[in-house]
Amino acid sequence: MSDKVAIYCRLSEKDDDKKLNANDSESIQNQKAMLQDYVKQKGWEIYDIYVDDGYTGSDRNRPEFNRLIKNAKEHKFNTIICKTQSRFTREIEIVETYINELFILWGIRFIGVADNVDTEDDKNRKCRQLIGLTNEWYLEDMSNNIRSVLANKRKQGLHIGSFALYGYQKDPERKGHLIIDEEAAMIVRKVFSLFAQGYGKTAIAKILNAEGIPNPSEYKRLKGLRYKKPESKLKTLWNYYAISKMLINEIYIGNMVQGKYGSVSYKSKKNKPRPKDKWYRVENTHEPIIDKELWDNVQIMIKEKAKPFSTGNIGLFANKTRCMNCGYTMRSSKNRGKHYLKCSKKHISKDACEGAFIAVDKLEKAVIDELNHLYKQYIDKDSLEKNIKLDSDLEEREQKIQADMNKYKQKISEYNDAITSAYLDKTKGNLSENDYDIISKKLSEEREKSQKLMNEYNNKLEKIREKIKTGNNRRKIIEQYTNLEHLNREIVEKLIDYISIGKREKGTTKIPIEIHWNF
Repeated sequence: MSDKVAIYCRLSEKDDDKKLNANDSESIQNQKAMLQDYVKQKGWEIYDIYVDDGYTGSDRNRPEFNRLIKNAKEHKFNTIICKTQSRFTREIEIVETYINELFILWGIRFIGVADNVDTEDDKNRKCRQLIGLTNEWYLEDMSNNIRSVLANKRKQGLHIGSFALYGYQKDPERKGHLIIDEEAAMIVRKVFSLFAQGYGKTAIAKILNAEGIPNPSEYKRLKGLRYKKPESKLKTLWNYYAISKMLINEIYIGNMVQGKYGSVSYKSKKNKPRPKDKWYRVENTHEPIIDKELWDNVQIMIKEKAKPFSTGNIGLFANKTRCMNCGYTMRSSKNRGKHYLKCSKKHISKDACEGAFIAVDKLEKAVIDELNHLYKQYIDKDSLEKNIKLDSDLEEREQKIQADMNKYKQKISEYNDAITSAYLDKTKGNLSENDYDIISKKLSEEREKSQKLMNEYNNKLEKIREKIKTGNNRRKIIEQYTNLEHLNREIVEKLIDYISIGKREKGTTKIPIEIHWNF
């Protein structure tokens, strides 16, 4: 069988040599031409050409990259060719997973033409690993440099976001400065004014939806501005959370507040909240939409309404109940001294959700009844042993974590081998003292990172095994909480993961309830 070749080309927006030319960049065209000539010289057959233009080497969601992997798994070709290994990926983990493992398993040869990478050469593995490490360090250094530049701009009070906050637009005359978008600003003022008059957040959302006022993302879409595309049609409506976030955003009084979230790592696009004392806050950077007096009044009102109950205690089922229809976390309300849980999405628009509603005391009784029912089911020891099984999902998670631990254990071993190999090269005179110090330092750092991840996975594994053990002791847990008259927050936290509440069935008093236990 003659070689069927897949050609993969990639170019990042940050690449210095990127020049747009019609539909393809010049550099992509050069990559294609170079690799097509290479294939022609070898007398091979091109199966397909895969091109990701405008994607970084650390992006795992590249469309053509993922199509290439899918076709490779389906054995559509037996060779993959790139200009360099870094065009395929800059992550050492992807190098190890695909180039050094799965491609070999699938019978696929990988070639990096310009940097002499070739999986057909057994002696080439360390070269691929060192290239992979160098590319990984490049990503980390570039990420650190970008973070440093962005942090400096935030300290200066310059706006660095991709989108201007609703009510503002980017100043075309001054980079990093915001100017008021008067049409949207009128709605912002209306929201603050309505709240100051005593309207609740859900009520305000309902008013805006009834008046046909588009929410921030829909407004930007209609105006042809950059915006974050909503996940569903319902996301175009105003809701409780949109109003809530607007009312506490200091940007509306002229203060630039940024850095509320930070990336998990340079490899991930996921963000995590940062402590408030780590935020970048600069006052008077732009013209305010809301005057200080109205702002202060609203903040006082928010603080007074923040307590869920008059006692100031957290609700019995706080953050534990979800609407069965839309998945929203249900909110507490009080009427004539009685507490209820309801889906807030139901009230923002008549078409938003069917809704869910239940009295707290009724839900408490349902949970207690279910605990007693479970005890009756498992009271017979033989029946208990037949019916109680280990949670298969937990077992799968345990196996996955163990596999990840084994992977990092292998990495640590490879880093040790690479350090030893570098040391031998130094003693033979093939590597200078300075180069050895740089390489060994970086390898040691990577080894420490892998060791740290190993420790984290080990902690996760212990928690999973404890949960499995808890599952095996289910009867003891149920016995401990039978014949209760009332629940408390501690019991709810211990026993319940979450509860789904449905809409009351027509003509009955029955409300669908699904309890997801922690055991």
